[in-house]
Order: sequence, then C-alpha cells, then structure tokens
Amino acid sequence: MFRILVFILFVLALAAGFAWLADRPGELSIIWQGQRADMSLMVAATLVVSLVAAVMFCWWLVRVAWTSPHSIQRYFRARKRDRGYQALSTGLIAAGAGDAANARKMLGRTKGLLSADQEPLIHLLEAQAAMIEGRYDDARKKFELMADDPETRELGLRGLYLEARRLGANEAARQYAERAAEKAPQLPWATEAALEYRSEAGDWDEALKLLGDGRSGSAEEKKTYARRKAVLLTARAAAKLDADPKGAREDAHQALKLDENFVPAGLIEAKAYLREDNLRKAASILERLWKATAHGDVARLYVRARSGDSATDRLKRAEKLEAMRPNNAEALYAVAEAALEARDFARARAKAEAAARLSPRESAFLLLADIEDAETGDQGRIRHWMNQALKAPRDPAWTADGITASEWRAVSPVTGRLDAFEWKTPVSELQGPVEEGSADAVDEAIRTLPPLAIEAKPARIEPEERVEKTETARPVVVAAVAEPAPVRTVTPEKAPEKTPEKTKVETVGDMEEERPFYGLPDDPGVKEGAVAKRDGTSSFRLF
Repeated sequence: MFRILVFILFVLALAAGFAWLADRPGELSIIWQGQRADMSLMVAATLVVSLVAAVMFCWWLVRVAWTSPHSIQRYFRARKRDRGYQALSTGLIAAGAGDAANARKMLGRTKGLLSADQEPLIHLLEAQAAMIEGRYDDARKKFELMADDPETRELGLRGLYLEARRLGANEAARQYAERAAEKAPQLPWATEAALEYRSEAGDWDEALKLLGDGRSGSAEEKKTYARRKAVLLTARAAAKLDADPKGAREDAHQALKLDENFVPAGLIEAKAYLREDNLRKAASILERLWKATAHGDVARLYVRARSGDSATDRLKRAEKLEAMRPNNAEALYAVAEAALEARDFARARAKAEAAARLSPRESAFLLLADIEDAETGDQGRIRHWMNQALKAPRDPAWTADGITASEWRAVSPVTGRLDAFEWKTPVSELQGPVEEGSADAVDEAIRTLPPLAIEAKPARIEPEERVEKTETARPVVVAAVAEPAPVRTVTPEKAPEKTPEKTKVETVGDMEEERPFYGLPDDPGVKEGAVAKRDGTSSFRLF
C-alpha cells in the first residue's frame, strides 16, 4: 500500500513539472565538440527523463541476471518449505484424529521436506504417531528430547507428565510437574499438578508457597485462588489442631476471612477454642455458621460442645439452635436426638416426625425407631420405622469421587484432587427399591404405624438413668431391654398337652432378667452341660 502511494505521488509530481515547463516556453542550445544543437526546453526535459528511465531499466536487467540463480533457489526452497509445513499440519491433524497410518505417512513426507533442527514440531508429530501405534518407549524418548530443548521444554515436560500418569508412576509425574512449575510457573497444569502432589503428601507449607499471592488475574481467578488458599489453610489447621491449638485457630481464622461460610474452617476454629476452654467464642463461631449454613456438623458440635453437660443441658442448647433456624430439618433432628437422651419421648417423637416431613432421610427414620425402642419396645413398630429407613434416601455426608468420609478432608484419596469433598447425599448402588422422600410419604408412614401390641411390655427404665459405682468411680449406665413374649401355637385339631414353664428369673444387681427356659438336666433330649451356668458364663444347649 505504501509503495502504491509513493508511485502515485511520483507520477503527480512529474506531471506537475511538465505542466510548469509547458507554461514557460524557452529555447535551449548545446554546443558539444563543435556541433550546436538547438531545442525547446520541453524537449530537453523529455530527453532527460527518458534517459533516466533507460538507465534504471538497464540496471534492473543487470540485477535480475546477476541474482537469478539465488532467486530461483529461494523460490524452490520456499515451495519446499510450504509443502513440508502442509504435510506437518496434515500429520498433526491425523495424529489427533487417531489415524496412525496417515500420521506415519505425513511424518515421512515432513522429514523429507523439513529438517528437525529447523522445525521442532517434527518431534511432536513423531511422538504422537508412536503413541498411537503403541510404541510408548519411543514416544517417551522424543518427549525427553523436547524437554532438553529450551524452545519445546514445556511441551516435552507435559508429554512426560501425562505418560508417567498413564503408567501410574506418581513419583516421576510429580517430579515432571515440579520441574515444569519451576521453569514456567504460568502454566496452569503444572501449578495444579504440583499443588495436588504437595497437598497429597501433607506438605501444606510448600503448597501455600507454590500457590503464590494471587494478586494478578481476573476476578474469577482471584476467587479460585481465595478458595484454594482457604482449603490449604484449613488442612494445615486440622493437622496441627492437637499439637498446636493456637496455631490451628489462627490458620482457621485466616481461612474464614477468605471464605466466611467455609464450615470445616469454622469447626476447626471452634474446636481450638474449646481446647483452650473458651466456650463463649467457640459458641459464637458456631452460631454464626449455623445461621449461615444450618450444617449438621455444626449442630452436633454445638450441642456437645461441653462434655460435662447433662442431657437436659444438651436439650436446651439444641432448642437454642431451633430458635435460630425454625422449621429446619437439622435443627429439629438435633432437638429430637437431645430429647431422646433426656428421656422426653413425647418431644423427641414430635420433633423427629417433623424433621422427617421436612427432609425424609435414613437417619430421621432410624431415630424414630430408637425412640420407639426406648419408649415402648414394640418390635412391630420398630420394624416399621426400620423399613422406612431402608427405603429413604441416605443422609448427606462429605463425599468425593464416590466415597464418603466422617470428616472433611482437603484431598480426595482416590484421585488426589484438591478441594474434592462436598457436603451432599452420597451416591450408592441401589440394593432395592428406593422411594423418593416427601411429606406425603412420611404422613402415610405415620398413619400406617402398627398399633401397640397387647403382649408388648414397656422397658423397665427408671425416670433417671441408674448409675452404679465401680472401683474406679466411673459411672456405668444399666439399660433394660424389653424382650418379646413367647408365642404359643395352637392347632385346630389338638391343643398342646402341656405348656412349658415360661421363663426363669435371674437377679442381676438390682434388676431382674428373664431368660427362656431350655429344660432341666434330667429332661429327655437335653445333653450334659446344656443348662446355663449361674456364674454368668454362656453354655450351648442342644435339644
């Protein structure tokens, strides 16, 4: 474009010059070697311009003739290079598509047209072709050559890293990732892989150093950085919670600054305060987390924050959680569980049924079965709630890559992925019909609850838990379990001639325990040693 503009300006200037001479006519005389030549000024100017043009044309002819061998050679070299790059491009596309034959064919053509020193991508095409054909050793050698070349170092290291991961050589993969992160920290895959390996090894300090300060980047990248740093700080706090509660509390506090609703960080900070006997601050953190998330782990830690509390005190703390988040399934479940421990069966049943209506799940129906067992001991009603628990969805748990954990972890034990655990309903294999929980289904389960059996006897439970003092002065709670009455079968033709004695009553401490009667030593069919011993040891009865 610039040359065209210069040419146009030159033509305009030449035309303007001739026009100026035409407006000013004159005569020009030249005497050369005794000869005189007279001509007009316009003719003289035309001759001068023509002479310059002729000289330039002659110079161009001489230059073309002189440089023609080199020009011809350069033309054929450029044509060859273009054909080589075309073959290289076609080969890379074939390798990406999995066409091994075409990739190998294009590789041979590329090598004939281009030099490997001139174009390093030939090594990449050769490595890809070798991997498609299953020659992994050859591919690894090519990646090593690329890793030694500064121009293709990052590409070679990535190829070696992926090959090591494929073979399961985690230590080699970690070294390649560390090397790539050191040489090129801007590579996301290298930083991510090195971060995961350091986290999997529990080297939280080095992982935080590798993470950097996160000042640069977009808003989304800064958000991701804050989340990862919060996870790493929480993991380091969990590691030092028992040995250094103060340090754990500081790390967890920094994590909460980055993510104020991060439940694992809040739980660790509260546990650290509890180890320092600072119940007020621990309760404040748990209450703030409870208002924001209503997490089940927060409720459990809050209710049992003080080990010396009685069941009534725990019930009061659970009711405080319910007051903060009314009509919440986790709050209702916590109150029902605490009420069961306090032997307030009416409140426990009401809250458990309300929790089941809001969030039908396995633990709610199991809690109803526990309440039924403790209050009535009716096996039919207990089995009814157990059946509902089998059909209900599972409880939410910390889940990552198909496995569940009782506590949050920073790294998945399956894939080594950082921040993989989420609080959600775990995925499990269906062993039978699983019904979708709903309030209508829970109401139907409550409506179809079997009536209390006539033979069922309530468990012998005192208003308060009975405690026996041992030599070490540790309390031992004695619980009574109701046993179903034996069923007597009567046929229409003939009634049994004799009903055996129902039970024997043995005294254990202050309680009486009923045991089935199995016969006397001199009864027919009872072998020697078949009767239970009085010293409490068990013996086998064979009829």
